[in-house]
Amino acid sequence: MAEIDLRNYELSQLQAEVEQEREVKEMLKDSVSDLRSTLADLEKRLNSVDGEENEWRTRYETQLELNEQLEKQISVVQERLETLRGNPSDRLASIRSYDEMSEDALRQRLKLLSAEKCGLQSQLKDFQIRIAQEGKTYQKVYEERRAYLAEIAKLSSTLDMSRKQQMVQARRKALGPDKT
Repeated sequence: MAEIDLRNYELSQLQAEVEQEREVKEMLKDSVSDLRSTLADLEKRLNSVDGEENEWRTRYETQLELNEQLEKQISVVQERLETLRGNPSDRLASIRSYDEMSEDALRQRLKLLSAEKCGLQSQLKDFQIRIAQEGKTYQKVYEERRAYLAEIAKLSSTLDMSRKQQMVQARRKALGPDKT
């Protein structure tokens, strides 16, 4: 008789422990599910930052076009310098051509060169401003990306810790309350 009661007691104790394990398991599943959804949301936000890559690609292509224009301008200026540095008699020929020009033609030439200089200076300032703005934007996006990655790493470690705790609790339950 005592043996039957002991078996019933062990059976009821085991059933209670199994029920408790199920509750803990369900609670941990909910916790893991919440962490996974949070992780998925953060990864979505990270991917939306990656979606801004199109904007950066556009900026990159624009910068390439600007660089190409500047290279053309540089080559034109270098050609002018080479013609001036070339044959000394050629240099004198260009100076003589100015000597032969009328005063009005020289003024027109001066206005043209001044306008070209102002245009180039304005373009240079625009490029400097654009580069500064894009640098600030890049820095902001880079900092946001780092924050997202840090948050994802934090959540991943929390998820790993939760899994480890779940495994430890499962082992403790398997060993029984009197053996811990």
